[in-house]
This record gives sequence, C-alpha cells and structure tokens, in this order.
Amino acid sequence: MKLFETATCSSLPQVSPDLSRDIQCSEKTPQEHRALFARLDALHLLETGGEMPMPHPLADRITVMAWNLQRCLFPEQSADLLRPHDPDVILLSEMDIGMARTHQRHTVRALADSLGMRYAFGVEFFELGLGNDLERRLAADDHNNCGWHGNALLCRQEPDALALIRLDESGLWFCPEDGLGNDSVAKQPRVGGRCAIAAILPSEAGTICVASAHLESLDDPSIRLSQMERLIAALDGFAPGLPTIIGGDLNTAFTPEGGGTKEEPLFRAAERHGFSWANNAKGTTTRRSLLTYKPRPPRKLDWLCARGFVPVEAAILPAIEASGKALSDHEIILGRYALPNGPQDERQDG
Repeated sequence: MKLFETATCSSLPQVSPDLSRDIQCSEKTPQEHRALFARLDALHLLETGGEMPMPHPLADRITVMAWNLQRCLFPEQSADLLRPHDPDVILLSEMDIGMARTHQRHTVRALADSLGMRYAFGVEFFELGLGNDLERRLAADDHNNCGWHGNALLCRQEPDALALIRLDESGLWFCPEDGLGNDSVAKQPRVGGRCAIAAILPSEAGTICVASAHLESLDDPSIRLSQMERLIAALDGFAPGLPTIIGGDLNTAFTPEGGGTKEEPLFRAAERHGFSWANNAKGTTTRRSLLTYKPRPPRKLDWLCARGFVPVEAAILPAIEASGKALSDHEIILGRYALPNGPQDERQDG
C-alpha cells in the first residue's frame, strides 16, 4: 500500500456489476479484502469539484473547522452552522455519496456549493448494505446508487496539490471474525478502510498543508497509534517541511477530564514528530442525534494538532440548528492559527 496517492477525477467511477457480484460472493477474509481493495478504482482516487476558488492566497491567519457529520443528513442546514465563522478550511468525516439513507444525495457537493467552496472527497468505504436499523428507516430506496462513504476537505483556494492517504487496508469492517468483537462490523459490511485527505494550499507566508483525518473507532488504541504514525509519515513525504494542521474525528474515546489527553499513545507519538495539541478547547465533542441508538457518556473524540503554526483561538460549537435539532452526533471544533514564516521544502513523490 502506497503512503499516498494523488490521482483526481471529477466523478468517482461506479463499481461494475461483475465486481459487485464478486464482492457479495467473496469469502470474508483479510486476503480476499486486499484483492478487492486493489480492484476498486474509487478507493485510489480523489473526487474534486465545487465552486471556483478565490484568486488570492490565504491571509496571515487561518480558520480551520472539523466536523464528523454522521452521514450528512442535512447539508444545507449544516452549511448554515458553518458559514458565520467564515472558515478557510473545513475537515469533514462520514460523508455520503449515493447512499439510500441520505436519499442518494452527493452530500459533499451540496455542502460545498452551499458554502461556495472547493472540495476533495476520498472514499473510506464502499458500503455493501443500507446501514444500521435507524438508517434503514430513513432510506428512500432499497439500494445505494453509489455506496460511497468517506471524508472530505473543503477550502476557499485552489489547492496546489492533493493527496489521498490510506491508513489501512486490513478489512476490519469486512471480516466479522477479525472485527475485535464489535457487533457493528457484522451489521455494516464494507470494503475499504480509514483514510485521510491532505491539501497543500497557498498563503501569504508560503505554502501550508492541512489534512482531514478519521481514525478507527474499534476499541484498540494500538490501531489508532499505527494510523497516526502512518498519516504523519505520509504527510512528511507529501509536504516535507511545510507547516501542517491535522484535524478530525480521532476516536480517542477519552474525556479530557479523565486523566488528560495522553491516555492514548497517538498523542505522544504526534508530539514526538513536532505536533502540538495546544489549540483544542476544553470539553466533550459528542452528543445524541437522530442516528444514535441510545444515550452514551459524552466523550472528546475530535481534535486538531498542528506543527509550525501559532495557536490563536479554539472553540467547540454545538451541532444544533435553530429549531433544536441535532445535525450530527459530533460537535464542530474550530481552531484559528497564525501562519508562520520561514523556508519551506519542495514536496516529494509518493
């Protein structure tokens, strides 16, 4: 598996009937998953689109927002929550394209168009089913037109470069026996794996890098540690020497009040590579939503970490529209950073 891939397209290729049949009939083993993973072209491409970018580079400060939108059931209402904060970059997790539970919409394009931003989308999973019981109740059809579920990065400038960073291809969500005992694996069979999307953007202080990450939710911190180390290695290859911000749903499952942020090894690992967690507001980032089965203790799963930036401000924003409806089971996190000055290296090939 390459550290990162840079091919882009205007529309992700559909899964052929023959490949779809092979997936449905295949043995649910890691070996079979790796073979199918290689055959799914959409897992190796970034889809790009959205509004025409602004002609000038980022100013001397940048506003970054990160949000796990839990399928993005309400793109326009979600845009209404983001717009007042005038974000330069939005890092998104759990976005649907052509899924029955979100009425077959291209949720990334709908959100980007509502905000007048460019987007890059990477497939995390090709979904083989319609989702959990609550999601099936929302479905308007008995099939998915595309079945794409993944992560996105929205920005106001045309990126100088983009990268899709695959964090695993082991098939944790394809092989129930290897799913660490998590019942969700059996209910949501998928081909794919966690991923991140990185962009190199122009700024008045030189080029910078931002990355939208979504780490594994299954209950094993060592998996997230491995994914964070792989992500940083990929960023060091894609954007060596550039000031970098990583943000998203890191699925740490710990509250900041319960012993600090160092309980999962990924925090110290990032610090060893020069990243700081200083620009995160205190508090938890999860809530109950339309798709939440039962109440659960609020947790802090969503984070920003940065290397080469000066932290200015951080906030956690409730994911609730004016009527009181929750738009996701995650809150929005916001970080404002001062852009650095200094020499920057040229990026390398993957």
